[in-house]
Amino acid sequence: MDRSVHNKGTYHIETWGCQMNVHDSEKLSGSMEREGYLRAAGPDGADVVLLNTCSIREKASEKVFSELGRLRKLKDRNPDMILGVCGCVGQQEGAEIFRRAPFVDLVIGPRSTASLPALMERVRQGETDVSLRVDTEYRRDSIDFPYDQIRREGEAAGKAFVTVIEGCNHRCTFCIVPRTRGKEVCRGMDDILAEVGQLADRGVLEVEFLGQTVNAYRDDRGNGLAELLVATSRIDGIERIRFTTSHPAQMTERLMDAMAEAGPRVVPFLHLPVQSGSSSVLKDMRRGYDRGTYLAKVAALRERIPGICLGTDIIVGFPTESDVDFRETLSLMEEVRFHSCYSFTYSPRPGTASEAFHDGVGPEEKQARLHELQLVQKGIQERLHASWVGRTVEVLVEGASKSDASRMTGRTPESRIVNFTGNAVIGRMAPILVESSSAYALLGRKIEPEA
Repeated sequence: MDRSVHNKGTYHIETWGCQMNVHDSEKLSGSMEREGYLRAAGPDGADVVLLNTCSIREKASEKVFSELGRLRKLKDRNPDMILGVCGCVGQQEGAEIFRRAPFVDLVIGPRSTASLPALMERVRQGETDVSLRVDTEYRRDSIDFPYDQIRREGEAAGKAFVTVIEGCNHRCTFCIVPRTRGKEVCRGMDDILAEVGQLADRGVLEVEFLGQTVNAYRDDRGNGLAELLVATSRIDGIERIRFTTSHPAQMTERLMDAMAEAGPRVVPFLHLPVQSGSSSVLKDMRRGYDRGTYLAKVAALRERIPGICLGTDIIVGFPTESDVDFRETLSLMEEVRFHSCYSFTYSPRPGTASEAFHDGVGPEEKQARLHELQLVQKGIQERLHASWVGRTVEVLVEGASKSDASRMTGRTPESRIVNFTGNAVIGRMAPILVESSSAYALLGRKIEPEA
């Protein structure tokens, strides 16, 4: 990235949400630095402050407006500070943000990150027309952000996100993503491979392909995610390939075969959100599969890729979820034995079909079910992780452990966190002997070469 542009000031970005949002912030950071701004340590004193927001959870908009209220004090002290709302809440609320927070300068949706420099220039020129300071358009070319302008946060650790598809064509009754991210738009495979090749040349060892429904990827020439995985596995220097998030309905036989064919570079880990273990609830969620179909796909994956680790998402307390339905979710968890699980209580999102459902599960019952589910999952993870003790694993070293500054941390190909003693180079691979475990991580020591 060209950093020779004259310094125009400093910027700060606050990010909420998933990997897609994190990568969007990398794109926003790249735009800022391309314009000549330097990263600030925090919002205090920054010349530009951007909130890159997520609207998946309940009261997301209110949390953003609460943060804006705090930032208004900074704006009052520095009227020239540019304050922007980006991401999914920006898309969801649009120009309404200016009504509730008139001190905000610009609003950008997640498919409009490339328009940031133009909107900032309008603000600097004194533009007062709200319609010219908001961009929430779903442009066809908005997914083709210049990849050489992205500020890669994980590059020092040998990792990089790569967007392959934006938007979602599913209409799950609980999900706001189609409203905030739009319909599916895919990048051309040649463009993706060019980006990955550039990353490999810079020493990146691991790429993670991103999309709201990443396994729906298909370019104009008919290449799907299967073809992309196989082609990427042939790029020299790339040692690990991940992709997230997958939809079970589009986990095809061809894709499973490709994962096995491209191995071991395609890591033996898959995040495959089930959302519920009840076929009845899955039907009400409009997920496009039932319990039996999901379990059959898990079996097919394990047949092709022995030892594959699975992660999932589960919503507890969906409006039509009975106690029997909830028990079916617990039994599915025990049957599949997920290595990781993001679990949440249901909350209605504006504009979704389930917002009109009669909610038959009270808030206390939702919390009780969530607590029980998380205890079950913790037990599963404790047992699974205990089976790793005594094994030697290869980790991609990420840096110092957040839980223990005396240790370093990294991840196995299966996405297991390993905190370890010994010196290792960040962004490189290291062999680790696993000596103990918990529900959330493995503990070990680096194996030193014999003298």
